[in-house]
Amino acid sequence: MNEKELWEKCAAFHGHVCGGLTIGYKAALYAVELLELTFSEDEQVVCIPENDACGVDAIQVILGCTVGKGNLLFHMTGKQAFSFYNRHSGRSVRLMLKEEPGQMTREQSLTYYQNLAPEDMFDAMPTRIPLPERAKIFKSWKCDSCGEIAGDHWMRLQGDKRLCRDCFKLYDRFEV
Repeated sequence: MNEKELWEKCAAFHGHVCGGLTIGYKAALYAVELLELTFSEDEQVVCIPENDACGVDAIQVILGCTVGKGNLLFHMTGKQAFSFYNRHSGRSVRLMLKEEPGQMTREQSLTYYQNLAPEDMFDAMPTRIPLPERAKIFKSWKCDSCGEIAGDHWMRLQGDKRLCRDCFKLYDRFEV
């Protein structure tokens, strides 16, 4: 698939074109180049975005990173930064969006980012977060209070009851 077709696929998935989608699109292409990545059928490629903005949609389309597969993990800092990992080679990179020249309209942002090469958009640096382990499958349990099923790692014990996070009441002497 050529870059034009790939861009159109990203735009169709996202629902519209915008500067934010372009940021993720160019970040994914740059990561492909730097780490020799291909579309991830399982967890070969991992992405940890530091935001939940438009660009994450392009990363899903281009690299196959999804929350459901366990290879799209959010580390919310509000930054336009993306860490990419290649499990096969052990290589990784964190791409941090460079400062833009000033306040731009939505249209100006789209044009600005569309005309930049990825290496001019991002500072490439070592990742700060170690490569996360592969996703695990957990046993499910029924909450003793609401009766709903939740994964083992989300359940909490309170007294002799196994409770989901919604039913678990945190003990806090300062909250009434």
